[in-house]
Amino acid sequence: MNHVPSETGDRAPREGEDGLVEHVLSGLAANPALPPELVDVLIAKADADLGDVLAERTDLSRAQALALVARGEEHAVRLVRSGLLTAADVDPATRPDLALALLDTGNGRPDWARTLAADPDVGRRERLAGCPGLPPDVVDALAEDPDVRVVVELALWTTADVAARLARHPHAEVRRAVAVNEATPPAVLAALVTGEGLPPASACLVCDREPTPFVHDLSCPRPDCDLPADASCDGSHASTVHALRLAVLGHPATPVRAVVGFADHPCVLLRERLATRSDLPPEVYRRLAVDSTPRLRAELAGNPAVGEDLVRELASDEHPDVRRALVRNPRIPLDLLTRSAAFRGTDPLPRIESASLEEIETLARSADPAVRMLAARRRHLPDGIRDALAADPDAKVASLVAAHPGLSQAQLREMVRRWGVQVIARIAVNPDASSELLEELARHEPPALRALREIARHPRAPASALLACMADTRARRTAAGRPSLPPAVVAELLDDTDWQVVTAAAANPSLPPAAMAAAAHLR
Repeated sequence: MNHVPSETGDRAPREGEDGLVEHVLSGLAANPALPPELVDVLIAKADADLGDVLAERTDLSRAQALALVARGEEHAVRLVRSGLLTAADVDPATRPDLALALLDTGNGRPDWARTLAADPDVGRRERLAGCPGLPPDVVDALAEDPDVRVVVELALWTTADVAARLARHPHAEVRRAVAVNEATPPAVLAALVTGEGLPPASACLVCDREPTPFVHDLSCPRPDCDLPADASCDGSHASTVHALRLAVLGHPATPVRAVVGFADHPCVLLRERLATRSDLPPEVYRRLAVDSTPRLRAELAGNPAVGEDLVRELASDEHPDVRRALVRNPRIPLDLLTRSAAFRGTDPLPRIESASLEEIETLARSADPAVRMLAARRRHLPDGIRDALAADPDAKVASLVAAHPGLSQAQLREMVRRWGVQVIARIAVNPDASSELLEELARHEPPALRALREIARHPRAPASALLACMADTRARRTAAGRPSLPPAVVAELLDDTDWQVVTAAAANPSLPPAAMAAAAHLR
């Protein structure tokens, strides 16, 4: 496509055979500069997808919000959360879904909850069960609901006292939901995993539907089957109990005494979940460290609660996943980290982020460039260390520090002169890179495509740099939405063959008003 601006800059988008019109409308619906009268045009033709985008606008009037809900109540939750719809706008008898949206945000009326608790639509009762601040009598009614899906939803979100009551529910799926609830008391979690003090569960989702014993076929041919892939029940509700145990083992409030026995459980998934806990006795961590499953040992290696002695043992683990996880452990000894071959990459490492100034200075002075790279990965560096690393004789070290704020334009240009495409992409990320420098980077020869992608999203990128970014497909998708693009170019991009470019251009506030109007009347 030729991106020489047209004389008018307001060429209307054309509906081609490629079906990009829907993406034009979607982008336009998100455009913050779209005039109110064109918002009305889009609301009048909104389907579910277009309505979702319109509902996210921050400039809708109350009248527009009501008109959008009239097109489809699925947009109500967003509009309620933005405050555009209130209880005064809703009659729960005729618009129960709107009433539910308000109850979900805590802005509904208690009498609505009482009405909806008796709604014949189980989906509405289920949504009601997840709402906060329900009256006690409504909670009691939902806890006794004949459809277990409603009780499960209540168990997921209810208060500690109700969760304790539902832990005794005869259905295992309700108990599993209690095990997930963040408010469930520690004693209840312990009882769920040990069974002590609770009557046995008498049902689960599997035996509700299938004669037992039943094991779900992994290649189940039934198109309407929604049982989990691992569903099974021989009367013991095995798959649901397994999910309950996973939830309890991962719950931070579960007492450690109730879970330590799972270190020797035959199920590796349960042992893995145990390995993520931060409150286990040292001897349990040690048992887990010799587990035969590398994935479990990797979970343990990344756990900051593991003691230094065990960390040093895991550093010699033969499996690379374990050693890679160890590098991310915020409490790994620094000497182990500097000897590790697994710290490749550019992301900050937790141990380096928490290192003392003295430790960072030691790393930055190392004769080994791989160790200096560790220091360069720290997000906040003292000026002197940052400047020394920017002038490092190794391109990899310099590249890692190139994105750090505080470097002067002269320093950044010197890095480009010395290392070229090896550092350009990282310099393009630097928040202090000037518009002039970004334009130079965009036109660098040989070109650096990764740099174009970063320049396209840089807040200081001028129009000239953004036009150069059009040479790369991914950069083009970002650049199309930048307001600093010339309006005529933005209008031309509505005809692009890439739907992501089209959507971004339609959402660009620099799109000329005439092009907005023409696009709004498509379809």
